[in-house]
Amino acid sequence: MATSRIFMSSNLFIFFLVMATTNGQAPAPTPSGPTNITAVLEKAGQYTMFIRLLKSTQAADQINTQLNSSSSQGLTVFAPTDNAFSSLKSGTLNSLSDQQKVQLVQFHVLPTLLTMPQFQTVSNPLRTQAGDGQNGKFPLNITSSGNQVNITTGVVSATVANSVYSDKQLAVYQVDQVLLPLAMFGSSSAPAPAPEKGGLVSKGSAPSGDDGGDSTDSSDTERIRYGLISTTMAAIAAYFLWI
Repeated sequence: MATSRIFMSSNLFIFFLVMATTNGQAPAPTPSGPTNITAVLEKAGQYTMFIRLLKSTQAADQINTQLNSSSSQGLTVFAPTDNAFSSLKSGTLNSLSDQQKVQLVQFHVLPTLLTMPQFQTVSNPLRTQAGDGQNGKFPLNITSSGNQVNITTGVVSATVANSVYSDKQLAVYQVDQVLLPLAMFGSSSAPAPAPEKGGLVSKGSAPSGDDGGDSTDSSDTERIRYGLISTTMAAIAAYFLWI
């Protein structure tokens, strides 16, 4: 019995000694590493669709390269939430070419770092990585009133909900709408409907093809029917005359 108590006491002493040693150790520092736009968005959550576009267009690699370049002036990214993508009309993204998807992502990126107070003093339209807004194709205008920042593109109006991430090279802001550029989604740039098969039929012209054939067949059938009736009536009349 005494031996068991000594054994248990020894085990308890070793256990508490190990715990005290472990708790006394400082946690290993997390490596900082280069700034990564997709890692920032993944950590924030609710940006699955935007991350997918960043990766499929390889825009994420370009952004990361720029961020970690010694000559970089910083970047500002407007990140639409998954709810923002869900509010798009069905098939909007699938209707875009690969080049248009690249331009759509680039339209959400400014080639300079803007802090929240700087939105009050910017000159419109802002230049995005999709192109210069001065030519009317990719205009991005920002208006600021107090803590509220609004963005207009000529197609949609969005609100900067909050700041997702900020450091000396990158500022990421959450927006409640996908920023649709005028060059791609303006009414004048909408694709014209495809012509119907066979082309247009002018007014007053006779229908062609099967419809015309049906009309001719119907007339022939009527003539045959009347011919048979006439022949039958003549035969009956001849029979009664013969009698």
